[in-house]
Amino acid sequence: MSTLSGAQLCDHTTLGLGGPAKEFVAARTTAALVDAVTTADRDGEPLLILGGGSNLVVADDGFAGTVVRVDTRTVSLVEAGQDPDTGETLVLVRAEAGVEWDSLVRRTVEEGLSGVEFLSGIPGRVGSTPIQNVGAYGQDVSQTVVEVGVHDRHTGERRTMTNAECGFTYRDSVFKGGDRYVVCEVVFELRRSELSRPIRYAEVARALGVEAGVRVPLDEARETVLALRAGKGMVLDPDDPDTRSAGSFFTNPVVSAEEFAAVRARVAARLGADVEVPGHPDGEGNVKLSAAWLIDRAGFTKGYGTGPARISGKHTLALTNPGGATTRDLLDLAREVRAGVEEAFGVRLVNEPVMIGVSL
Repeated sequence: MSTLSGAQLCDHTTLGLGGPAKEFVAARTTAALVDAVTTADRDGEPLLILGGGSNLVVADDGFAGTVVRVDTRTVSLVEAGQDPDTGETLVLVRAEAGVEWDSLVRRTVEEGLSGVEFLSGIPGRVGSTPIQNVGAYGQDVSQTVVEVGVHDRHTGERRTMTNAECGFTYRDSVFKGGDRYVVCEVVFELRRSELSRPIRYAEVARALGVEAGVRVPLDEARETVLALRAGKGMVLDPDDPDTRSAGSFFTNPVVSAEEFAAVRARVAARLGADVEVPGHPDGEGNVKLSAAWLIDRAGFTKGYGTGPARISGKHTLALTNPGGATTRDLLDLAREVRAGVEEAFGVRLVNEPVMIGVSL
């Protein structure tokens, strides 16, 4: 474990934004992670747990406390019987919180394990995935998470939380928005198969030239998703300013059937009665809208921005720091977009990244 004073958090976030940390600790073992957290709590220090920094918006003033970067890297695989319905071998993949997420996905594909292949290319580390129930292209980690090992800051003890105890919902969990639990490791249940899980996302099916519901070779699924994400600037590339973002800045709104009807009426009045509003049933009587579509139709097109922060030139859902922007600049743009969408369609967007020392 190493400790620094005054480390610039802009060097540890994918947005390249954020001021200095009072103390910066790199924890390379779970024991060191727990020790750093316990020490900060004992001393009454504000605490920020940092993974890959891909889902953080940090204040220009930085963080007046202890930042603990999780650098743990152990992964283990254990067979756990067979699925009684399909006969596929079940494999438990146990990964420490500091493991790079996409490296884990790549390994599972290489090992012939299906269940997270459509989550390829997502930046960040394993520990962050259950916090916001990371998902993309029809898969969420909640579909494969068996348990999450945490350090409970209230009791000072280690405990294991089951999938049900994690309280997973769309881009949310019991971990998000609270500071009680520090994720130490995550256990995923995958299936030994050369084929992906059934394709649930129309864009992926179109890219592969197959129908939704079909299973395809794991490597084809991964490469297709990586290509789709790269085309939207959602795969980190130091040479591409469009990837200097926190990924999707807003979650896709979920509205009631009545609210959806009101949105459609506003769209008809603004854009014409023949314009279809993309919406998908969420299985609970509500409709999930496309935040990217709403942003674009509200007039915030790719590359939009009147200051140093910009909407990505590849995808309207990503707000970027091409260079020279501050956190204040980024939030000014986010507020402008949110206000414009709400004025146009009556839908208030909610930020997906975690805000540190700032609010939207």
